[in-house]
This record gives sequence, structure tokens and C-alpha cells, in this order.
Amino acid sequence: MATRARGKRARPRARHAGESGRDDSPYGVDSTPVRLADAPAADGEAAARGAGSDSAAAWTTGEHRHGGRPKGGRRISRPRRGRRALRWSATVLAVLILGTAGAGCLYYRQLNSNIKKDTLNLGDEKERPAKAKADVVGQTPLNILLIGSDARDTKENQKLGAARSTFDGVPLADVQMLLHVSADRSNMSVVSMPRDTLLQIPKCTDPDDGKSYQATVLPTPANESLGRGGPGCTVATWEKLTGIRIDHFMQIDFSGMVSMADAIGGVPVCVDANILSRDRQGHGSGLKLARGTHPIKGKQALQWLRTRYGFGDGSDLMRARAQHMYMNSMVRRLRENATLTNPGKLRFLAETATKALTVDDGLGTVKKLYDLAVELRKVPTQGITMTTMPNQYAGVRVKPTQDAFTLFRLVREDISLTGKNRKRATAETMASDDPAADDDQISVLVRNGTRTNTLAPVDGRASAVTRLLAGEGFTKATADTSGAVAQDTTTVRYPNAGLEGDAQQVAKSIGIPPSSVTKSTDVSGVTLVVGADWRSGTTYKAPKEDDRLPDTADALNGADKDKCMPVNPNYTW
Repeated sequence: MATRARGKRARPRARHAGESGRDDSPYGVDSTPVRLADAPAADGEAAARGAGSDSAAAWTTGEHRHGGRPKGGRRISRPRRGRRALRWSATVLAVLILGTAGAGCLYYRQLNSNIKKDTLNLGDEKERPAKAKADVVGQTPLNILLIGSDARDTKENQKLGAARSTFDGVPLADVQMLLHVSADRSNMSVVSMPRDTLLQIPKCTDPDDGKSYQATVLPTPANESLGRGGPGCTVATWEKLTGIRIDHFMQIDFSGMVSMADAIGGVPVCVDANILSRDRQGHGSGLKLARGTHPIKGKQALQWLRTRYGFGDGSDLMRARAQHMYMNSMVRRLRENATLTNPGKLRFLAETATKALTVDDGLGTVKKLYDLAVELRKVPTQGITMTTMPNQYAGVRVKPTQDAFTLFRLVREDISLTGKNRKRATAETMASDDPAADDDQISVLVRNGTRTNTLAPVDGRASAVTRLLAGEGFTKATADTSGAVAQDTTTVRYPNAGLEGDAQQVAKSIGIPPSSVTKSTDVSGVTLVVGADWRSGTTYKAPKEDDRLPDTADALNGADKDKCMPVNPNYTW
């Protein structure tokens, strides 16, 4: 039975209906390889029964073991060795048919039972951002939050975490990366958030014991979200900060990372000098490498991913850069290396992955994980961009800068970070599924947000724009008589999906771009905030938005093989 693993002692969870039933792809595509397309999509058991003693390679290439002749058909030519190589995205499904019919069926069930599951979002459903709109062919972007837990909930995790006094303590989300796959699958953007980022964590409720964790009032380190009910609270925190709706999460701990790194094999990384990540006070990961490029796996891979002392200025930003280098290199290795044609290694990788991961229910079976892998495999390596959330120091911690919110907007609007195939959001592509009411039935509150750091607010500005809206037919518009606020740009906000269409209609009537219409829990109805960019006049001129990736995002392209981590001279040997 699957259990939760979040730092506190895992508790058994009921098996979900459908774990051994039909698993339709959530991505609206037929992701089944060659011969398996003939098998029902139930859960792979029928495929296993039909496999008999055929090898995984024979089924995935269309070649039958017996003389290369499929039953009831003509002989086919033996494919070249290169064509027999299994793609990394087919790994999980291929292992389902490694054994005999009965064994394959039981093995699939075993893999499914390995997977630990947890609730996707522990916040208030009403506060979640709107779902992304489908493109012209019906595909939507995918947003997946990757979480690395520092839980010391087992002796192995405690040993790997090098902490003697924190056994079974509250876990922290020390690695947080948002993986965004574009709707057309041409590009993938990864955004890392430094673990010390100060933000407000929303109210979260633990689904196991019903305990509620109230929203934080003061800015709180982002990594504390994991200990407030589980990974679903980390998801809710990201959604609140970025306005991006997250579809899935994957969580892994120290021992899981070591196991996965061993199963994948050596991943090449580079340092520009000899490094030993350890100081006289005992700080550091213990990573020791000579100058140059080396394949790392297992415990050494975990050391690389955790290293801060010794890389550059020793900040969390350097650790994020090292993690990006490892991930890019791992993707290239999985795509280029023929190791995965070995059935024994395939089996080991599948067993390791299903034991190492905790996922949301939407990824809670082998078939669903496979479907996701197929979607990820469509993105070319050069279409992958790794970034770190732009930030500035706030004491010893950091906080997001305006560049961070530019980066979030680019991801939210599905704009490529590679500089290619950039597509602006339009009223049509962002149109709500909720139809707008008649203009004279839409209630709008208008606020004065023209105050700046150097300028006083414009008196009567909310009333002036209210009259403008009334002239456009929005007769239920009213001016907010409370004090003026400070806001750089004019926006329209709405509290829930039921008012999204109304908000978009208001924006359209006075020339506010779709990207400036946002869902917000800070308002109770459609609210127009007149910003500092519209201090006078009756015509709003939207500022031209810069869709370039901010330089402060420390971007790294997935095809770049030449980068080396800079080593701090104080940590050489």
C-alpha cells in the first residue's frame, strides 16, 4: 500500500480507485508505442498478458523474437541497431512486458504499489489561478513543481543529510523548481526558487489529520511550506506567488535522489578548479572533484546537488546553477545513451523511480507517469531553458524582484524563454470559458492606484475613470472612496473563475491588455486599479511589455555542454 513520506512518520493511505483500472492519458494524445497501441489502455495488464515471452525491445520496435516475423504477417527487415535503442521516455512502459504474461501483470501492479501519493493542493480551491487555455489544436501547457525534501525521517536520510539532531523533524523544501512545458511542446522552461526566498505562505490544511496552518502574516522562508501539511502546501505557495496554476508535483528525498542517480548512471559535470566542499567548521557537502569534467552518480550526485560552500560566492544561487547543469546533462545523457536498451537496467530504473517519488494523484500510476514522459520527450534539448528566480537580498535571505514577476508572466502566458517562437497573449487566446454578463449588469469597483514613491496620488482619479466606464455602458461601476494605493500599471482583478469573463470584458472596453487581467484573493469582485501609468486622460495607453528573458534570471540552455561551475579559491585542494 502506498504511503506518504513528508518528514513526519508516513501513514498508510487508501488505494485510489483506478490504480489498476483504466488510466486515460490526461494530455489528450495517444502516447502508446507501436505494438502496445493494440493493447487496451486499461493499465498495462492486458499488454503484459499479450506479451508472452517477447522482449521489450521486440515489442517497442515491432520486431518479433521468432525469426523477425510477426504472427500472421510477412517477414520484416531487422532494424538497425540505432533504431532498436529505447528512448528514455519509453522506459517505464517498456519494463511492463519484460517477463512472462503472468509475471508482467504482477510486476505492473508491484510498480504501481511502489508509488507514494499525496494531495496536489492544500490551499483554498477558490484561490487557485485559472486553468491555462488550450491552443488552436486543443493542447495546454503543463506546469509541474519539482520538490526536493530534506526530511531526516529514516536512518539513511539522516546519514545522507549529515544532521544528528533533526531526526524526524519538520521537513523543508530545500529544492523547488517549476517545470513549464509549452502547449505546442516546442520548449520547456524551468524556474528555480532559492529556498530562503521570503514570501507569504497561504492557509493550508493537512489532508490526513485535518490540522489547519494559518496563512503567514510576516514574510516566511519558502522552504517552510513543506512542513505545513505536505507538498500540496508548497504547490499552493507557488500558485499564490506566481499566479501560475500547477498541474502536478514530484517530490524526492535524499535517499531517493541517491537511488535515482545510481539507476541513471554517471552524469557528466564540470568544475573549473579542484574543489572540496568542506570548511574548518564542518560546513559543506563533502563534494571532492578534480578540475575538469567527471561523471557523477549516487551519493556524489547528491553532494553536487546540495553544494553551496565552494561554488562561486557560496550562495543558494550558485547551488541552483549547479542543479541546472546536472539536470541538463542528465537529460542529454538519457536521450543519447544506449544504456537503456539493457532490460536489466530498464527494470532497475523503473523500480527505483517508482520507489523514490512521491507524486499527486494525477501522476499516481505507471501509465500516467509514462504519458507525462512522452510529453516531456517531445521538447528538443535546445528548447530547454533553466532559470533562477531573480531576487535581491533582504537581510541574509532574499525576496523576488520586479524581474521575477516578469519571468512569472512569461511562463504564465506560455512565452518561450529561448527567444524563439514567442507568441503574445491575445484576447482570443486568453478568453475565459465563462461568458461575460451584459455590460450594465457588471459591478466594477474602481480604485486609485496612482501614488508612487515620488508623486502624490491624483485626486479624484477613481471617480473620473468610473464616469468613463459608465459612458461605456458599465452603469454599475463605483469609485472606491478609501485611500489611494501605489501600483505601477493599471490592472483588472477578479476573485474567482465565475467573474473572469466579466473582468476581461471590462478590460477590453477601455484598452487594457489581457495580460493585465489577473485573479486575486485580495478583491471580492471585479476591481479596476488605475495605476501610475494612467494618471490623466480618458484613453489608456498600455505600456509595451518586454517579452525578453531578464538577464538576472541566470539562464542556461539545455544544449550547452561547455559550462563549468566556478570554484571559490578558498575551497580548492
